[in-house]
Amino acid sequence: MNELKNTVLDDFQYISNELLVRNRSILDSMTKMSDSCARISRTLIKSATHCGCISICGEKQHVSGVSGIDEMKQRMKSQVKGKLCDNCRDLLEKDMGRNLFYMAAICNALDLNLYDIVLGESDRLKLLGKYNLR
Repeated sequence: MNELKNTVLDDFQYISNELLVRNRSILDSMTKMSDSCARISRTLIKSATHCGCISICGEKQHVSGVSGIDEMKQRMKSQVKGKLCDNCRDLLEKDMGRNLFYMAAICNALDLNLYDIVLGESDRLKLLGKYNLR
């Protein structure tokens, strides 16, 4: 299974390198990636405010009196209620895909391998486990 993931990410990175013809500027890729992050936020907000398929309840998370990380995990709520409709899900997946495209473009400009980055982060998460408070 690991080889399949490796192949998928490597193929994605290769394809993004081949398709990025007009402007290979890392500065351009950085600003487009920032723009794609904003589009992800906008799509999520529109899912709540325009479509209404989800609601976002940004209220304070109460963690006073929590004795440990496991108890905190049980108490924390996602703050998202409902489920993305097919249209909003499709839009969000496209925005996230565009974001990954520009991330791959930045990796290509810096001679970084996206699979190695994902693998390294996965290893760090496994090593630190629940103590990887982000």
